[in-house]
Amino acid sequence: MTTPRRTFLRHAALATTTLLAVSPSLFGAERPAGRRRIGFVDLNLDNYHANVFLQALRGPLKDRGFTVAGCTGTATDASRAWAEKNGIPYFDADARLNEAVDGFMILAPSNPEVHMALCERILSFGKPCCVDKTFAPDAATARRIFALADQHRTPVQTTSALRYTNVQEAAAGAGPVEHMITWGGGGSFDEYAIHPLELLISVMGPEATGLMRRGTAERTQLLINFSEDRTGVVNVYPKSQTAFAASITTREATRHVEVDVSKIFVNNMAAVLDFFASGQPNVDRRESMVLMELLDAARNRRAMEGFLPV
Repeated sequence: MTTPRRTFLRHAALATTTLLAVSPSLFGAERPAGRRRIGFVDLNLDNYHANVFLQALRGPLKDRGFTVAGCTGTATDASRAWAEKNGIPYFDADARLNEAVDGFMILAPSNPEVHMALCERILSFGKPCCVDKTFAPDAATARRIFALADQHRTPVQTTSALRYTNVQEAAAGAGPVEHMITWGGGGSFDEYAIHPLELLISVMGPEATGLMRRGTAERTQLLINFSEDRTGVVNVYPKSQTAFAASITTREATRHVEVDVSKIFVNNMAAVLDFFASGQPNVDRRESMVLMELLDAARNRRAMEGFLPV
């Protein structure tokens, strides 16, 4: 039986077979804390994730010594206005931004279709890079992003903020998880399905073997089989007030846990800082890829007729 893969805020403990061989990180302990410089790269910087990550860095995580030292956005006028409002230098040229920062966060959380193009601009600099959810519009593009990172020996990782919740904490103390159900709402399946899926995979691991979809566009269930006869169900209810939650079933009991969303973005940002500090990804690339493969399978019409292999 596979044991839960993460404990709450254990960001740097998980090594993967896909970690890159990189030079010592610019974020190492020898570097003065005041020079731990992050660059935001976005489609339009005036978005919720840019704001909450900046607030976390300037508030609860201020003592970590990291700062947003520069930014750029494809939507130039709106992004410049955001930068000016928040007192962050704005750069028209990627090379100039690279000179001002030690690592990058590629955001555009609502537009995964632009992540490949943004990665093509940034990953060649070879500095640690975190790509916001959803990593890519499909698994093929996700593989291309990882391949580009490998080509430039650039550490890269991606995750939804729902990887860092009290659900993972509860699962870590429950014993081997045999079955798990997750719930999530949001504006659309394409944008928000990643969240309850991330809850599931962060606990159950990457060994998904098949997926079936049932329901309607507004009430979707994803039935997922895992290795060793483990199972999962992901409920995605767009355009609803459905709270993020999970039930965790072990041999002994089932426990229902509602997600405490008050700190998930601070926890997510803290994990990114751990990544930058070590220069080593702390999210298993296999989990990131299986998430993309599950989303691909869920969009396949044949998944409504039976299980598709993953």
